[in-house]
Amino acid sequence: MAITPMFPLESVLLPGEELPLRIFEPRYGELVRDCMAAAEQVFGVVLISAGREVGGGEARCSVGAMAHIDRCQPQGTGQYMLTCSVTDRIRILQWHNDDPYPRAEIELWPDEPGPVVAASAIVDVEDRIIALFERIASSQGGRLRNRDAILGRTVKPDVGQRLYALASLLPSGQADKYSVLAAPNASARLDALNESVESLTAMVEFQLSGD
Repeated sequence: MAITPMFPLESVLLPGEELPLRIFEPRYGELVRDCMAAAEQVFGVVLISAGREVGGGEARCSVGAMAHIDRCQPQGTGQYMLTCSVTDRIRILQWHNDDPYPRAEIELWPDEPGPVVAASAIVDVEDRIIALFERIASSQGGRLRNRDAILGRTVKPDVGQRLYALASLLPSGQADKYSVLAAPNASARLDALNESVESLTAMVEFQLSGD
């Protein structure tokens, strides 16, 4: 099985998101050079569960995603600015030695079979997201953009991908975002997204009640 370069991060990346990266550590500079020399120019990204991005020795989660390098700008002295697109979800099967940089055996993890997600359930969670954004905008004396402008980029032919896109709109904590990523199927992802919206709504109402 092929060994994949990995970049542990302090944030969760969902399929469909964009990932800008500034590379300054020598080990990740080498990762970039190896990726750019390869045919596919991809690496894996995974959430750090404990520790920090710089220096190594961190603990890592078992579910992540692939990132494709769309643009690579050398900054001199082995540093780079990357623009990447996050693609397929992955599971980590086994970590390898971090020399010269983190590497792992992985497998792609498409959505597993599960209950059908009704269109009305998608509309319901969209309504709750818009209501949350309207509440935040109103508290700041502003007005929300129209619904189509906010949700336009989340319209995907695949329900699972659409739920990823909706989750990407939210300023969720990493635990909530990881629950969306690690949900085995679209139905479970919808449950995780609803919980995230509920948590954010409760937090906003609590903060506003103290103003």
